[in-house]
Amino acid sequence: MVQLTQGPDAAVEGNPTADAHYEHPHPRKGFFTDTSICIGCKACEVACKEWNRNPVDSDYTLSNSSFDNSEGLGADTWRHVAFVEQDRQRVEEARESGRALVSLGMPTLRAPGGGTGGADAGAIRPSARTGARSGPLDGPIDAGLVGGLQAGPDMGGLDVLSSLGSAVDSSAVDITPPDTPEFRWLMSSDVCKHCTNAGCLDVCPTGALFRTEHGTVVVQDDVCNGCGTCVAGCPFGVIERRKDGIAQPKTDRSPAPGVHAEKPSKADKAEKADKAEKPKKNKNSGVAQKCTLCYDRMTDGQTPACAQACPTTSIRYGEREDMVVSAQERVAQLHAQGRTEARLYGANPKDGVGGTGSVFLLLDEPEVYGLPPDPRVPTRDLPRMYARAGIAMAGMVAAAGLAFLGGGRR
Repeated sequence: MVQLTQGPDAAVEGNPTADAHYEHPHPRKGFFTDTSICIGCKACEVACKEWNRNPVDSDYTLSNSSFDNSEGLGADTWRHVAFVEQDRQRVEEARESGRALVSLGMPTLRAPGGGTGGADAGAIRPSARTGARSGPLDGPIDAGLVGGLQAGPDMGGLDVLSSLGSAVDSSAVDITPPDTPEFRWLMSSDVCKHCTNAGCLDVCPTGALFRTEHGTVVVQDDVCNGCGTCVAGCPFGVIERRKDGIAQPKTDRSPAPGVHAEKPSKADKAEKADKAEKPKKNKNSGVAQKCTLCYDRMTDGQTPACAQACPTTSIRYGEREDMVVSAQERVAQLHAQGRTEARLYGANPKDGVGGTGSVFLLLDEPEVYGLPPDPRVPTRDLPRMYARAGIAMAGMVAAAGLAFLGGGRR
């Protein structure tokens, strides 16, 4: 609740790692998801489920809306890859909306020799409104940056491609988005945002949600009572309760990690009725669940499973400040290529959640990806609401006092 007592400005500008109150400061960690090079392979989804031992949440059939079976984030799916098909008309509309954002402070395109003059005319400057970097983009872009992205971290042991006999070389990955004349696929790997001002963290009555030393927000399974207050407090609809009924006793929450509930067939019902066998419950049934940014791996200095498994480096992990800089440089590169629809989501510290730990590069409006255009933490207006309630209460007391003193006895 630190962000409520310090005021909105302090909460937005401050580093949320301070909320953890650790003895030694730690850098804030986060993701940068570049949707322009996502191929929709769902390796991140699989790696997330395998590492966290999350249960199955679908019957492995495609949904009626896209080539997707998990359909969205939830208690059992902490990484979700969305598939959005767009025709040429929608692509042009996206680029027009991107050009409109350029005038609001997104990275701008300037003609050769243009500029406003001055000693810093050729510099790339951060925008005060969006946090994006703007400046002249007519010169060549340093290819060594690979789109502004630094070399990927050591892949370690959970390397999907290496297990298939293929080494990962991030410097050799082609990050040029495909351009087809008729249509395009937008693919985006969504995840918990780990907000600077986290609504779920503010409203949790038991302290089950806590801020880690790396600025992420994690659920303590053994403390959560399954009330679901955090579900309503998240402006992104990320956190969810497992749908197996009410919260189980703490001693019965993890009978078999990763084993999902079994539904007995009709032929077995009569036989099991005599034995009074109970079906197996999902791990942590009834309690809130969401992405932890692989907190157990972070504490050992490892990369989260989803980022490590991504074959195109679409998902990057590192210090949040470095991720934002890389994202801004990538947007500048795409704009220089004429892809004005590129924009950042979650990098602006002045938005309704104070910026997010998971930063996204989008190629269309946030609504296209199922993201709110202007997310706001529900507790942001609490100080103003309390002040107005206090004024109203004082007015009622004053009115009652005047009525008592001036009424008299007839």
